[in-house]
Amino acid sequence: MAPDKGDKGPHRIPIRFSDSDDDVEPAEMSPADIENLDPEIEELSSEAVNDFVDDDPVSGAAVDTDDTAGGPGGPDRAELIATRAELKRVEAENAELKDRFARRQADFENYRKRVERERSETYNRVVADVAAKLLPVMDNLKRALESESSVEASESDEFRHFLSGVDLIYKQLNGVLEALGIKPITAVGEQFDPHLHEAVVTEATDEYEPDTVTQEILTGYRLGDKLIRPALVKVATRK
Repeated sequence: MAPDKGDKGPHRIPIRFSDSDDDVEPAEMSPADIENLDPEIEELSSEAVNDFVDDDPVSGAAVDTDDTAGGPGGPDRAELIATRAELKRVEAENAELKDRFARRQADFENYRKRVERERSETYNRVVADVAAKLLPVMDNLKRALESESSVEASESDEFRHFLSGVDLIYKQLNGVLEALGIKPITAVGEQFDPHLHEAVVTEATDEYEPDTVTQEILTGYRLGDKLIRPALVKVATRK
């Protein structure tokens, strides 16, 4: 087919840019230029599609496709949020239970200490009452033994055996009191203590320092820190 005489060269496709404010003459592009533009057009088209999908069509802000109702991550994300909320609730409940357990444990410890203290006080009170009733018997036995020193050699052996029996009973009772925690109060040679001693006689002397116990008239006893009976003593004074 013969070329048209009116053709002066390769075909030109006119392109008009309508966005321009000024009128511009159509530009002519060759088929080769159009082929070179195809990849660029495809890339621009892909970017435009992505921008359209990722941007909010109203506000233009980026949209997470997983947050949309139809997105593949929607149910999983909702389940994750619910799980986290449940975890926080369980942690709070666990902390409350630990606090309640610590308070109950402290209350029980205080109760145990109070019961032990009351039981110890009750025990000491009962033992002290029993010991107070036995102490006069101990005093009489001690007086009987002290009289042994005044027994003349002419006394019969039967009487001496009797005193030996009294001494044995006295020692046994002392052992019982010691086993209960009752101890005699040290008096002779000690400084007079009004909390432990009761002065019934005073003696002016230079042999002892003033306010020193010189003689024990009646033995005193105590149970731990509890005084059962004060010691009746003689106290030295200054001449």
